Amino acid sequence: MKTLVQNIKLWLGTLSFKTGVIVLVLCIPFYILSFAQMLLPFSVEVKGTLWFVLFGLAKTFQYGGLTILGAEGIKILKQRLKRRKG
Repeated sequence: MKTLVQNIKLWLGTLSFKTGVIVLVLCIPFYILSFAQMLLPFSVEVKGTLWFVLFGLAKTFQYGGLTILGAEGIKILKQRLKRRKG
């Protein structure tokens, strides 16, 4: 199991910066959907299941994107955001 996780982490680390940003941005709609679905007229069980699945997908995209970016990618992303504000 440990080697599987390490292999996935290595594979994600080989993906590009742009891919990491795209994957990281994909977590936003899933966070929104995970809470917005509570307004739908479904039973509590269905709402709980939908929340579990959508929130899990949001977290998966978030951690996957952070893994792809890595520490150096996050520094680059922060620098680009600072340049836009300044």
